[in-house]
Amino acid sequence: MSLILQIETATTSCSVALAADGKVLAFKQVNERNKHAEVITLFTEELITSGNFTYHDLDAIAVSCGPGSYTGLRIGISTAKGLCFALDKPLIAIETLESMAYGVINDAAITIGHDTLLCPMIDARRMEVYCAIFNTAGEQLRATSADIIDENSFNDLLKDKQILFFGDGADKCEAVLGSNTNAKFLHKFENSATHLTQKAAEKFAAKDFEDVAYFEPYYLKDFIAGVKKS
Repeated sequence: MSLILQIETATTSCSVALAADGKVLAFKQVNERNKHAEVITLFTEELITSGNFTYHDLDAIAVSCGPGSYTGLRIGISTAKGLCFALDKPLIAIETLESMAYGVINDAAITIGHDTLLCPMIDARRMEVYCAIFNTAGEQLRATSADIIDENSFNDLLKDKQILFFGDGADKCEAVLGSNTNAKFLHKFENSATHLTQKAAEKFAAKDFEDVAYFEPYYLKDFIAGVKKS
């Protein structure tokens, strides 16, 4: 059995999950700004002890690596790296937008057409978002980028394809893109450590691990003091 601790702190949602062989055993989550440092260690301890495991039972630590909140990413990745160093366990990194896409793909409560494209979005600032495009098989069709959204955004795709937008960046874009009948919006989506489960299991099986000493968050953009949300 592969037992993986999964950490998601790239947005306002702070979430920790425990998964075995690609199935979630338990998770803890709170969606509140500036709570990450306060609760992440507590959540981890509660999941380990409530499952009658010890930290040494873990086989790997998986973390959402960005893009996203500078402060949130630093907290999550520092926690993951600290556990890896202390326990001598491998580190698995999963891009946040990819994990968001898999969160929608694997949610049985969400109905999406086979040809629908998925566009996870993370709020950056003003009308700027971090985003990427995936198909329903989880394949990335457009690279992760920081985009300023206007009425012409995604026109090349929306003329032929339906796109499902979701994430905290999508909420502010609906007023701009919502008039296009091919633009659909998934409301109340929250990032969760449970969304890392499929990719974490796949990467563990493939031994696709990071160098713990040198791994850094995927910030995408340079930090600008007083501008970027933390």
